[in-house]
Amino acid sequence: QVQLVESGGGLVQPGGSLRLSCAASGSIFRIYRMGWYRQAPENERELVVSITSGGTTNYAASVKGRFTISRDNAKNTLYLQMNSLKPEDTAVYYCNLRQAMKDYWGQGTQVTVSS
Repeated sequence: QVQLVESGGGLVQPGGSLRLSCAASGSIFRIYRMGWYRQAPENERELVVSITSGGTTNYAASVKGRFTISRDNAKNTLYLQMNSLKPEDTAVYYCNLRQAMKDYWGQGTQVTVSS
């Protein structure tokens, strides 16, 4: 089993920054893909950015150049640095791990961008 716990969400003004963290525990395989998704009210969950175990990243066009994914393998922790935040970035952000054709999700953390 895998457990994912997100933290770091909150309220920030437009143009501000936040860093999300996702602590992973349990049985994590050598080959996997991790990522951040978000879901705004009345919208479907969408991919923000993903990173494979080999280090390949895939950013949504709407966040490219503003958000950066990174990881600390020693701590089994995934990060999302979000800069130049916009009101349209407001959503619940979820951490995801995909391995062996199974998806694992965290509980989500709220990010609100508002003045």
